[in-house]
Amino acid sequence: MLCAAVSAVLTGARSLIAISEWITDAPQHVLGVLGFGADPLTGLRPVPHAATLRRLLQRVDGDELDAAITAYLQARTPPPVEPDAEKGPVRGVIAVDGKVVRGSRTRAAAAIGLLAAMDHHGVVLAQR
Repeated sequence: MLCAAVSAVLTGARSLIAISEWITDAPQHVLGVLGFGADPLTGLRPVPHAATLRRLLQRVDGDELDAAITAYLQARTPPPVEPDAEKGPVRGVIAVDGKVVRGSRTRAAAAIGLLAAMDHHGVVLAQR
């Protein structure tokens, strides 16, 4: 269910209702790729109720999820390539992007800012 919720957010869903609707409307083969099991009698892949999804997302620790995803991506990072002495040094490219969380600014609290850095292999180096 967590993979399905993340997929929904990556496709533009911005609320629990939108995430739940995306999962409900997803084709059966997509649900299979996301890990939903097929009913042995009908062969269809049932999706969870919106309340079940809400309870799951409320219980997920964002910091632990971030650490797990970061560790996975770092494990997939290819070893650094040594530059050829003839060609000279190779420049490392790092893309940095920042956003402010919509609706996080209140009269009592400053806005929450998100910052991420990624290398040219597509590996997230850090995020805060």
